[in-house]
Amino acid sequence: MGTPVNQVKATPEPNDHPYRNGAWTPVFGELDTDDLEVIGTIPTDIDGLYVRNTENPVHGSLGRYHPFDGDGMIHTMRIKDGKAIYRNRFVRTKGFEAEQQAGGPLWPGLMGNPHDALQPGMTAHGSVKDSSSTDVVVHAGAILSTFYLCGEGYRLDPETLETLGPADWVPTHGISAHCKVDEATGELLFFNYAIEKPHLQYGVVGPDNQLKHLVPIDLPGPRLPHDMAFTENFAIFNDCPLFWKEELFERKLRIPAYHPDMPTRFGILPRMGQPEDIQWFEAKPTYVLHWANAFEERDDVVLDGYFQNDPVPPPLTDFPSGYESMGASLDLHSFKPELHRWRFNRKTGETSEEILFSDYPVEFGMFNPQYAGRPYRYVYSVTGEPGWFLFNGLTKHDLENGEAEHVSFGDQRFGSEAPFIPRANAQSEDDGYLISFITDMAQDRSECIIIDAKNLSGGPVCTIVLPHRISSGTHACWASGEQIGK
Repeated sequence: MGTPVNQVKATPEPNDHPYRNGAWTPVFGELDTDDLEVIGTIPTDIDGLYVRNTENPVHGSLGRYHPFDGDGMIHTMRIKDGKAIYRNRFVRTKGFEAEQQAGGPLWPGLMGNPHDALQPGMTAHGSVKDSSSTDVVVHAGAILSTFYLCGEGYRLDPETLETLGPADWVPTHGISAHCKVDEATGELLFFNYAIEKPHLQYGVVGPDNQLKHLVPIDLPGPRLPHDMAFTENFAIFNDCPLFWKEELFERKLRIPAYHPDMPTRFGILPRMGQPEDIQWFEAKPTYVLHWANAFEERDDVVLDGYFQNDPVPPPLTDFPSGYESMGASLDLHSFKPELHRWRFNRKTGETSEEILFSDYPVEFGMFNPQYAGRPYRYVYSVTGEPGWFLFNGLTKHDLENGEAEHVSFGDQRFGSEAPFIPRANAQSEDDGYLISFITDMAQDRSECIIIDAKNLSGGPVCTIVLPHRISSGTHACWASGEQIGK
């Protein structure tokens, strides 16, 4: 057991919600520990910090609960000189602190009735709490935790996990999840979206954590982008034909609809460009939750991501009443994403598309961050547990020869997207490791596994057993010792 630092005041209600139990059972203790059981040997050529954000609800819910509503909890594994230190902390958002003081929930979630909110909303999108529980990156020497509905963006100390507060450069409409860090320049690229104009904004923050650039992006109306991409010279935005019904805004409702008769649009803007510099392209209708990488090739901008074949899938009938559509929207096997490539010719304005991998659903791709925005060869995607928002393995795609290698986490073992750790003095793009926290339901424990990226089938080179079983999670990142200033 790790050293208890704090036990958060929690008021969970007895429930049978599929995403508040099982692998999604929340934890409330905050721990520090370097007394960890290690199976195998931690590679001595790893020096850095693995960071994962999780949705970890402290209180019951006002109305129906969605797993994205949970409070942000950051879990880290600091690895250096063959040793590891584990820590976890809640992100002390304004909403978290307000509910700690109130002793219960103050805001409904994504599926709740917005009129049930006991306090004004804390995001750019109405009554929802900014729980800072979605994505996480490391920039300018700090962890940056973000929320999918455009929140404030909270900075945390990478060593202690103390919440330092919201980033002071965040615009009025907040920032979306999936800010992008360009390791080559030290810049952070971000976007936000809102129901009022400007419907989308794009900005760049320098390596000194100062805002360098902020411009509006013209859209036909409110949209629902989740992710962005970049190349060495361009930022890439998407206008997918799945977005909120505007006629419901007056009732404070945020309900999306899919428009398969509309194209997916992509906007390509020079990194420090002005609104009039953006070039728009059209492609097949779809929704894309996450992108992999993008790069430039002569006159083309090439973009890889996960094309959804069924953005609004039929409900899962075996889910509890009222949660059938939610269950389907979270299940990779329902919305059927495939690894896809778009190619935009900036001279002709033409778009071409191709399927890179469609043998089974994959999503949440990671790659060697030293190749971000540049030509690359390998992407590492997760595979989903049928019917669930749980990830049961990893697939390595070789984009040069089309080959794929898969590894399963094992029966009743669930991980997250697995960041790539470049090996010291790496000799090739895939010379490094993949890392993930695992929630093992069979053994009732959690682990941190490290896999040789050149040999997925060989399984973990080491397994570090955590002092408690943590809730399943989604987004994670890796930062080198140099990036965290340690």
